[in-house]
Amino acid sequence: NTITYNAAVSACEKGGFWMPALHLLREISDSRVERNTITYSAALSACEKGGQWWHALQLVHDMVADGVERNSVTCNAAISACENGRQWGLALQFFREMADSHVEKSAITYTAVVGSCEKGGQWWRALQLLREMANNHVEMDSIACNAAISACDQGRQWWQALHLLSNMEDRRVERNTITYNAAISTCEKGG
Repeated sequence: NTITYNAAVSACEKGGFWMPALHLLREISDSRVERNTITYSAALSACEKGGQWWHALQLVHDMVADGVERNSVTCNAAISACENGRQWGLALQFFREMADSHVEKSAITYTAVVGSCEKGGQWWRALQLLREMANNHVEMDSIACNAAISACDQGRQWWQALHLLSNMEDRRVERNTITYNAAISTCEKGG
């Protein structure tokens, strides 16, 4: 039944075994057991942990085809899979589609999409997302800010990195060794 399969797919997810998770998902479909949000969330997370962004995208499309409602967990897993696969454009697309699906964006969501922009060298998008995060009253964390500073580093935008560092202090966001190292690196490269 669905609960048994969900437990099995979740076990695969926890171990990062994306291939068995996808195999179980196909088996569920073949046995005509209903796949639900929990099933897909676990399979998406397994793909994300296994670095299988393409399979994660396919699962999201399968969800829509099956009429299964997406939630923040499934969307965050898809965005994180795109982040790990350096697919910043797709991560941003999923992020934007969340509003259309009335799925709430959390700090985890923003952090994943900012990280994706960092890995794609999209410093201006990373900063734009941080502004959106603040405007939507989503609490900023050091991970999202560190990713944005690292994106500024890649773009040699030292003044943006320093502005963000100051902004972190104003917003009482914890600054750590990673924060300072990224800011120093940015200033060093910026001349």
